Amino acid sequence: MPWKSNISWDGDTKNTIVYKVDLKNDSINHKSLVTVREGQAAIFCVKGRMADVFLPGRYTLETGKIPILSKLLNLPFGFKNTILADIYFVNTHQWTNQPWGTRSPISVRDKDFGTVEIRGNGIYSFKVDDPYIFMQELSGSHPSFRTNEITDMLRTKVVSGITQAVGQSKIDFFDLAGNILEVAKVAREVVQEQFKAIGVQLVNINVNEFTMPPEIKEAVDRQRSMNIARSTMDVEMARAQMDVLKTAAGNPGAGGSMGAMMGAGMGMGMGMGMGNMMGNMMGGMGQGMPGAGMGGPMGAGGMGIGATPGQPMMACPNCQKQLPATAKFCSGCGQPTGESCGKCKAALKPGAKFCAECGTPAGAACAKCGAALKSGAKFCAECGTPT
Repeated sequence: MPWKSNISWDGDTKNTIVYKVDLKNDSINHKSLVTVREGQAAIFCVKGRMADVFLPGRYTLETGKIPILSKLLNLPFGFKNTILADIYFVNTHQWTNQPWGTRSPISVRDKDFGTVEIRGNGIYSFKVDDPYIFMQELSGSHPSFRTNEITDMLRTKVVSGITQAVGQSKIDFFDLAGNILEVAKVAREVVQEQFKAIGVQLVNINVNEFTMPPEIKEAVDRQRSMNIARSTMDVEMARAQMDVLKTAAGNPGAGGSMGAMMGAGMGMGMGMGMGNMMGNMMGGMGQGMPGAGMGGPMGAGGMGIGATPGQPMMACPNCQKQLPATAKFCSGCGQPTGESCGKCKAALKPGAKFCAECGTPAGAACAKCGAALKSGAKFCAECGTPT
């Protein structure tokens, strides 16, 4: 029987992890040369038992270079007989961009939705790190071992590690996106131990995304839309309130300021977020006004200034609206119900001789020019306007 002078593997190394040398018509003896290329390892196997491992290099089958094989076959030193053994080549290159995905959902807890079943996907890389253990655990007597014959098993281990990592993290679903690197790190530590047991090294693992069920996604989208609408409404109401306050600040009359402030209170109540602040402002301004608080009974003017049944009433001197006798301002037009300045209509303090707002002398004044009128005068002495 002819002997095989050079034993090597230069075939398909892109999709094959294990290749068995065909020795049907050849034999091996001490003159045979074993050539192991980079990214390979050669292993001798005798009767199903793994023997010597050859790393990249060129070897002659001398007794000193195959101690395990020599022992198994009881080869004498300097043997020249034929060797009855199988030779396997193992591809030790790195296998990159191997996809993984969860066929079954992973259950995680969420503070808003309770238990949520999610799915994840990503890629991982691996390589055969210990050819001897790998051959013992996986290959057996197969003549070859292609990549797809091992990736299904490895993918299962990766998904198991991801599931365990997610469970250990105790992170809510909506926080997982910001902690993907941490989850991948924990998963790598878990999966690495499982790979090591079969002679494989997990080089890298990446998580592309975690996805939620369609019904949860729809609920989240609805909630997000509501939050945006609510935020927009609050901003618009706050902006309108600021416009009202600016208008009130530019009004020199106290009556006008009061009406503007009360109108502002309406805008505040609609904004929901600023109602309490306006209520406190109105409460401070309306001391002594029964029912004047924002929470009081709604009067005809809609401003919360109402009369208690049986309470004495009076008419507003400006718009004739019926008001409680103790009211200092009209809930309809906002004008003072007591003595006011004839020029700017600001409320006058009891006994005041001049208006605190514009300085006009207290007492009767011409409605047109604001000049003070003498007692009993029927015409204004300044402009002639009838009184």
